[in-house]
Amino acid sequence: MQLGPHTIPDPVVFLAPMAGVSDRPFRLLARRCGASAAVSEMVTSDTRLWNSRKSRHRLDHRAEPRPRIVQLLGNDPEMLASAARENVARGADIIDLNLGCPAKKVCRQAAGSALLGDPGLVRELLQALTGTVAVPVTLKMRLGLDRAHVNGETIAALAEDAGIAMLAVHGRTRADGYRGPVDHAAIRRIVQGVSIPVLANGNIDGIDTARQVLEQTGAAGIMVGRAAQGQPWLPGRIRAALAGEPVPAPPDRAVWLALVEEHIGALHAQYGEPQGVRIARKHLGWYLERLDLGEVHTRAARADLLAASTASEQRHCLRAIMTGTIREAA
Repeated sequence: MQLGPHTIPDPVVFLAPMAGVSDRPFRLLARRCGASAAVSEMVTSDTRLWNSRKSRHRLDHRAEPRPRIVQLLGNDPEMLASAARENVARGADIIDLNLGCPAKKVCRQAAGSALLGDPGLVRELLQALTGTVAVPVTLKMRLGLDRAHVNGETIAALAEDAGIAMLAVHGRTRADGYRGPVDHAAIRRIVQGVSIPVLANGNIDGIDTARQVLEQTGAAGIMVGRAAQGQPWLPGRIRAALAGEPVPAPPDRAVWLALVEEHIGALHAQYGEPQGVRIARKHLGWYLERLDLGEVHTRAARADLLAASTASEQRHCLRAIMTGTIREAA
């Protein structure tokens, strides 16, 4: 896949943008474990808000491998264009527009997937972006507002006409949220209706699923989202399998501990204490959910880990759990 000057070797397996999840430490770990690319958390296009602590961290791409992909959220063409120019000046290689987020607080602002109901405005937003930056512009979208208003093919066609370089299509509507089946046939119709590459997204949770989705959609690649929570190595394992390469085994106890310690250590360094400790808790919860702890006595150790209030306590409690009798999940 070619995105401007950036060649993404086949097979293409992206880490999806996930607010509060795919921050710089998570993206770095996913890329090191083999993901083809990783998209940033969504960044508001209102540059007046960029001095907030949250935005400063979301705009941080230090040491990230290229291409560095920044996802923008907004509904004003001029503000989006200005935000795109500023991000490119800060080192963004690709700008992505969010038309996929179904969260109520985003949709109430007429942004994210709510924009699917206004194709005319979508065209203006995309033209504003492609007309103001020289880097590729991509689009993350859903199928429509709800099952009675599915217009993904229309949005995809106008995106291609506006000069969008790639689409990532979540095979649900805004109203679906993350519930119910993913409509692979609808993604396939979008793939067949445009000549630009399309990534399939939604409920891709393993190697077999990835193969099935590619076969059913004809997509140029896939985008892995929530299934990577607690296993940031998953996109890399899928990519290796699709490439016919030796697939790295799921981490054994020693490797798992090293990777998790690396991740939470990066979170502590990125955000400092106590914020880094608080953010690490949800990741630790996801990591532990994917392990079969087995022994009843580990419940107390798990509770201690999630209640730890300092970085050193988190590391100590994590090691206490891993020195117990733990069976890896199948």
